[in-house]
Amino acid sequence: MLVYIAGPLFSDGERAFNETVDAIVRDCGHTTYLPQRDGGRVTDLPDTVEGVGKHTYLFRLDCDNLRRCDLFLYLMDGRVPDEGASFALGYCYAHGTRCVGYKTDVRTVLDGTDNLMLTGALETILTTPDELRAFFAPC
Repeated sequence: MLVYIAGPLFSDGERAFNETVDAIVRDCGHTTYLPQRDGGRVTDLPDTVEGVGKHTYLFRLDCDNLRRCDLFLYLMDGRVPDEGASFALGYCYAHGTRCVGYKTDVRTVLDGTDNLMLTGALETILTTPDELRAFFAPC
């Protein structure tokens, strides 16, 4: 199964967390698409890639991989949901892709709950590494 993993990737800590999640999913036998690794970060790319601006290039690349994935894993940690990951969640949900959340952070935006437009698109929200492993474990 191809799992697209989306979450914030702007600090060393966020990227390290994403890589930890990626390693768990891969250890369970799945293929992953991790944008920070497989697409690159906009700050690291030249202004033009394959004849288009780097922002357009990354947007198209991410959308292509969102369409290809079998399952979308939405990393929800942070003070507020990451805008890019939230877009990707809506994109996958609208295209009928299974969507699962992973949240180890107790902060919420709405008095102890997360926005229903995000949680409504999710099949489930996993909250611990053990739950993540159990969900992705081979049958």
